[in-house]
Amino acid sequence: MKKIIFILVLSFFLIPLVSVSMVKAEGENVKDENTEGTMGTDNVEKLKNPLPGVTSPQILIGKVIDAALGVVGSLALLMFVFGGITWMTSAGSAEKVKKGRDILVWSAIGLVIVFSAYGLTRVLIKGIGG
Repeated sequence: MKKIIFILVLSFFLIPLVSVSMVKAEGENVKDENTEGTMGTDNVEKLKNPLPGVTSPQILIGKVIDAALGVVGSLALLMFVFGGITWMTSAGSAEKVKKGRDILVWSAIGLVIVFSAYGLTRVLIKGIGG
């Protein structure tokens, strides 16, 4: 059972990496408009922004944090499912019931801590004037 869960978690993280590299490999001959340089009026090549919509480091950091929170939410969901399955398949074993309940409780506590830290940081940044 542990091997199956390990393989599922590992594939959860590796499949997006493989698919992104495959898409990039297939489209290497295609010119990308966002990374292609343009000639300015003074014959100096100017590069276009490779990250559309990102105009400052603060916006980039915000997008990274949003992505990280998405991963944290996905991992929490995975742990909730694993804890629930552990509890439901305990067959009355007090040890397995306790293990499943502990997984659910600690997953919930972890989510509360992560989102509280995010909310507190956001309030402090807004209060400072960011």
